[in-house]
Amino acid sequence: MPPGVPMGKETDRELPLKHFDWNQVAQENLNQNLSRKFVNGEKIMVAQLFLKQGCLIPEHSHESEQMCFVVTGCLKFMLEGKELIIRGNELLNIPSCITHSVEALEDTLTYDIFSPIRQDWIEGNDAYLRK
Repeated sequence: MPPGVPMGKETDRELPLKHFDWNQVAQENLNQNLSRKFVNGEKIMVAQLFLKQGCLIPEHSHESEQMCFVVTGCLKFMLEGKELIIRGNELLNIPSCITHSVEALEDTLTYDIFSPIRQDWIEGNDAYLRK
């Protein structure tokens, strides 16, 4: 039995795998300071966000738990009234339904992971990002 294959499970069925190439994912310009790309599976979404210095994402909350990985740049989060600065190579876990806002203190690239997926993003019902 190969490593990682549980006993009693079929191993010859085709797995529902998805392969993504960020270079092939369309970039969506939400406003003059914010653009994104995102992909999703059944229960998880990964977004690549580009925030220009001065970008403001207004206070909001969502059902999805969020993990924000700042690749480069610097973000100031306000989480239920508390300020937190996140810099390159740092991660922030935002639990479900926590009210938060974001300000880009520098040009910033992040990867944000959401579970469950952000149906509002898929349907374009995210007007707070488009201001």
